[in-house]
Amino acid sequence: MKRLTTGTYILVADGKKALVAKNIGTAFEPKLEVLRAEQQDNPANRAQGRDAPGRMPDGGQGQRSAMEATDWHQLAEDEFAATMARRLADMARKGDFDRLIVVAPPKALAALRGAMDDTLRPLVVAEIDKDLTGMALDKITARIMAALDEMNG
Repeated sequence: MKRLTTGTYILVADGKKALVAKNIGTAFEPKLEVLRAEQQDNPANRAQGRDAPGRMPDGGQGQRSAMEATDWHQLAEDEFAATMARRLADMARKGDFDRLIVVAPPKALAALRGAMDDTLRPLVVAEIDKDLTGMALDKITARIMAALDEMNG
């Protein structure tokens, strides 16, 4: 059964904002306390890269194919996810927590999952694929509780 027990850490993130909180309440009356809030400046892709995509020679004489353009915006979001995963792993190694709930939209959740190491991965008790980064803390708590209730059937 997945619950938001006392001491559980919660990461609420998207590709550019993250909130790390801890439940200082109970499983039945949770109260989240914000431990850390992060935000990165990640302008649109058009503002980060100006070069045209590269080209490479094809098999035929004088033929060249375009290469896929680099998505600088997505690269920055993936690096942000990796940074958050490293910070949480460091906190876990210090013994700050032993349970983690990760809340993020699907792309960010995938990036976070891919960046987790063997210290952090086993501590994840639930993953919720929702974007809650722009919400107030009480609404985040309510949404997490509803999602956990839904998971528990």
